[in-house]
Amino acid sequence: MVVRTLITAVMAAALVVGGTSSPASAAAPAERPDVSVDRVVTTGLTSPWGLAFLPDGSALVSERDTGLIKRVPADGGKATTVGRVRGVVPNGEGGLLGIAVPPGASPDVVYAYFTGSRDNRVVRIAWDGRTLGRQTPLLTGIPKNTYHDGGRLLVAPDGTIVVATGDAGDPSLSQARRSLAGKILRITPDGRPASGNPNPRSPVYSLGHRNVQGLAFDSAGRLWASEFGQSDVDELNRIRPGRNYGWPVLEGSGNDPRYVDPAVEWSPTSTASPSGIAILDDVAYVASLRGQVLWQVPLNGDAAGKPRALRLGDLGRLRTVAVAPDGALWLVTSNTDGRGSPRATDDRILRLVVR
Repeated sequence: MVVRTLITAVMAAALVVGGTSSPASAAAPAERPDVSVDRVVTTGLTSPWGLAFLPDGSALVSERDTGLIKRVPADGGKATTVGRVRGVVPNGEGGLLGIAVPPGASPDVVYAYFTGSRDNRVVRIAWDGRTLGRQTPLLTGIPKNTYHDGGRLLVAPDGTIVVATGDAGDPSLSQARRSLAGKILRITPDGRPASGNPNPRSPVYSLGHRNVQGLAFDSAGRLWASEFGQSDVDELNRIRPGRNYGWPVLEGSGNDPRYVDPAVEWSPTSTASPSGIAILDDVAYVASLRGQVLWQVPLNGDAAGKPRALRLGDLGRLRTVAVAPDGALWLVTSNTDGRGSPRATDDRILRLVVR
């Protein structure tokens, strides 16, 4: 499974280079493997949000409301602080959100997305393998609000960075092409618009999003994103460059050629409220907040099968899921985020076995 995961990461370069994908008919339907909780990896986290693995199998986790990044041992145990991201101003859904580590045996930077005093922004932070160092802004001016700040980061194998933003409480910004709100963005490690973007002078990759909080590549390099609906429909979308995903004109499917219909819809939104996603062997796993389950969705090219709720116990709100280097899934709970009911050991990270 580790080999298959590595192939997935390498193939993801296809999206970054050309934004193309193989036809849906070329892919066989993914199977539905069994998933079970193996063990608790760590406990006692405060509003954990982002999760990024290091080459040794340990992971960095961001805490939204403290501005801290902590390191969790590969075999589990107490999380230790490796640094604080400067300038974080937590408020509502904003704060220290997504983090990402570039591929390679010895990464020397960590990327972070956070809410500051005036905007949401992406920064590059020096990393010596033990502690965080100098912090450099890469992309600033992303509109902020108490709600709908987006925040997920994803690093492609060529080093470009995919950034998910929300509409910052102003739905009209999602359709405004010059605004960075309500978009999926692609930038270089220096913060410039990535080659292959629809407009070479703009970081905007796709538009018409309400609040994207999940990003993942499948085995052929297709980009998928989870998105919060307003009240009727949550979405899992196959993302293509330059396409418009409809918000606020549409919520869910609309059979309008100007907009892309979701590959998967959850209705009502109380069944999901999807946040982070991970894709393993062309099966998407979607962490849900209000739904409090992990959704399993088989992928077939550009299409997706029927979601299945994996009920893994009384875990509460689920924020993030990620594929570990050994092929397991790590699942992050979100009960200390102000909307959940914390248990004595919350928040936690659990290791899931996929068979």
